Amino acid sequence: MYLETPPRLIETKVFSAMPEAFRRKGVRTDWADANRPGQPTDCFIEGPSFDASGNLYIVDIPFGRIFKIAADGTWSLVIEYDGWPNGLKIRADGRIFVADYRHGIMELDLKAGRMLPVLNARNSESFKGCNDLHLAANGDIYFTDQGQTGLHDATGRVYRLSPDGRLACLIDTGISPNGLVLDPGETVLFVAMTRDNAVWRMPLMKDGGVAKVGRFCSTFGASGPDGMTMDQAGRLFVAHASLGYVFVFAPNGELIARIKSCAGQSCTNVAIGGTNRDRLYITESVTGTVLVADIGGLK
Repeated sequence: MYLETPPRLIETKVFSAMPEAFRRKGVRTDWADANRPGQPTDCFIEGPSFDASGNLYIVDIPFGRIFKIAADGTWSLVIEYDGWPNGLKIRADGRIFVADYRHGIMELDLKAGRMLPVLNARNSESFKGCNDLHLAANGDIYFTDQGQTGLHDATGRVYRLSPDGRLACLIDTGISPNGLVLDPGETVLFVAMTRDNAVWRMPLMKDGGVAKVGRFCSTFGASGPDGMTMDQAGRLFVAHASLGYVFVFAPNGELIARIKSCAGQSCTNVAIGGTNRDRLYITESVTGTVLVADIGGLK
C-alpha cells in the first residue's frame, strides 16, 4: 500500500546464471518431490551473501550444494553434502553460517571443506525445518524454523541463539516463518511469514523476549514474502516467491518501489552489494539466475 506517490518501478538485469555443467537435469530429489511436485528442478538457488572480497555465496537446496560466484560472474562449487541448505550468512570475521532444512544450524568450514553442526535440535527435539538466519552484531544468531507450517498449522518458530549457547524461542505461532532481518538499531526483528503473505514486526524487549508483534505489511499471491534485507536507511527489501518482484517498504510500511525480475517469478532472497552498496542482488530460484538492480536512486 502507498499513500500519495505510486511505488517506483526498478528493472533488473542478469548478473549470472548457473552454468549448464552444474545443472542436474532429470535428477529427482526428495526435496523437489515435496516442494515442487511434478516440476522439473535442475537447481533451486537461495541464500545470497557477500564475503569481504566481494564474492557472492549462494546455496542450491535440493542438491545440497554451496557455490561461490566471483565478481565477474564465474561460478565455482564450494561444497556438496547430504543436506538441504537454505539460508546462508557470512559474518564480519568471515565465518559462514547456514540454515539447513535437514540438519539445523551449521557452519561451513572453508579450510577443511566440510560442514560443521552448530545446533541440530532443541531439548533433543528435532527442528521442523530451518529456513533462514540473520547474524546480529553481538554474535546472536536469529533463525526461523518453518517446516511445512501455514495457516492450517500456525506453529512455526523464531529462535535466537546466543554466543554462549543459550537458545530462546521468541515465537512459536508463526505462519510459515521464512526470511528475517534486524533493523539498523537491532531493536526490532522483521520476519517474513510466507503463507500469511505478510511481514511481521517483532519489537525486542530488554528481558530478551518480544511483545506487541504485528503485521508490518501484507502482500498477495500463490506464495508470499521470502528472503529479506534492510539498508541503513531502514528500507525493507522483500523478495516475493511467486509474483516476480522484490518490494521495497519505507520504515513506516509504505510501499515505495517494486523491483521487477527479468528472469522468472520466483524471487526468493536478496543481498545488498556493490562498492557503494547501491546494488541489490536477487536469487530467482526456478531459473537458477542471480539478478541485479540499481537501488542507488532510492529516496
